Amino acid sequence: MKPLALVLYEQLLPGTQLINRLQDCGYRVQSTSAPRELVELARVERPLFVLADLRFASANICDTFRRLKGDEATQHIAIVAFADPADTRSQTAALEAGAAVVAGSDGILDQLEALLDQALRLE
Repeated sequence: MKPLALVLYEQLLPGTQLINRLQDCGYRVQSTSAPRELVELARVERPLFVLADLRFASANICDTFRRLKGDEATQHIAIVAFADPADTRSQTAALEAGAAVVAGSDGILDQLEALLDQALRLE
C-alpha cells in the first residue's frame, strides 16, 4: 500500500502539478481546497504528510496548521508548506504554526523529494 499525501491548495496550476509529481514519486494523493476541512480529513485519512500552499486568499492557513498540530490524532503528521519566495512573513508564520519545512513556490516541484525527506526526518 502506498503512503498517502494530503495536498491543500487553492490555485489550480501548482496544485495539479504537485499531485502529479507526488503520484510519480509513489504516493497516493488526496487533495482539498478547503482549509477548514483539513484537520478532520487528516483524522480520517491518516496521511504521512500534508503539503500546503500558503497563498490562500480566504483563509489563515497557519490557524489550520495549529489545529492540526494541536490535535492528538494528527499532531505527528509532517507539514510541508510553500509560498511566494518574497513572502517571508507567511513563511515564518507557517514555521511557528507547526510546518516542518517551508519552501518557495517557484522551486517546490524541483525540490519536492528533498523537502519531503527533510520534513519526514524532522517529524
